[in-house]
Amino acid sequence: MAAATDLFRTFLVTFLLPEKCYDEFFLRLNFLDVPCLKMLLSKCLGLGIVAGSVMVKLPQIVKILGAKSTKGLSSNSVLLEVFAVTGSMVYSIINRFPFSTWGEALFLTVQTLVIGFLIQHYSGNTRRGVTCLVLYVGLVGLLLSPLTPRGLITALQASNVPAVVISRLIQAMTNYRNGHTGQLSAITAFLLFAGSVARIFTSVQETGDTLMVLNYIVSSCCNGIIAGQLLYYWDVSPEDVKKKL
Repeated sequence: MAAATDLFRTFLVTFLLPEKCYDEFFLRLNFLDVPCLKMLLSKCLGLGIVAGSVMVKLPQIVKILGAKSTKGLSSNSVLLEVFAVTGSMVYSIINRFPFSTWGEALFLTVQTLVIGFLIQHYSGNTRRGVTCLVLYVGLVGLLLSPLTPRGLITALQASNVPAVVISRLIQAMTNYRNGHTGQLSAITAFLLFAGSVARIFTSVQETGDTLMVLNYIVSSCCNGIIAGQLLYYWDVSPEDVKKKL
């Protein structure tokens, strides 16, 4: 029994609760401690976001593979998105933030890279796509190495805000000019919007880092624009636009 209790305590303290909150909940039986409740909610929400991010862009990837086309997707927007999520990931690793506060950046990076490669592949530039992937891996390794000054990592994170804005505006303008959202996945867009909104709360609770919080506020606004366009162009397809022309 004691061993099971110790195992339970170790699990909670490692993944969900600071030790003081464990004592507050399970020794003092004070389940209404507001700071600890906020921390528990933030941890659960963060881990939920990380778990959900494993599949958040899979609907987009499946839609592209099914259509064998990346029509409606902006390669420049994808490139800037990779830049933004990579900046957040590297900044968080260097500052040793809890994995629950940034883990989705890792999975989003991998999935966005896949989308970027598919854009190159279906444009007839497969070799260029492979080269970009190799260069990306090398660049991330360099950024995480002691050779890269901490000031550069902070500047990279600070540049995320304009990168996110420009990335989403490019995609929004592409949607507007096309008169449809092409191969954009509604599921992916709405999950990204919901995740970035939730991240505002978890970043405030667990990191207190102004750059991280600002980045997610801006991301929420920009993701909201794309989600709004998906609703606006919900019943419009590329074929419908061609007929009108």
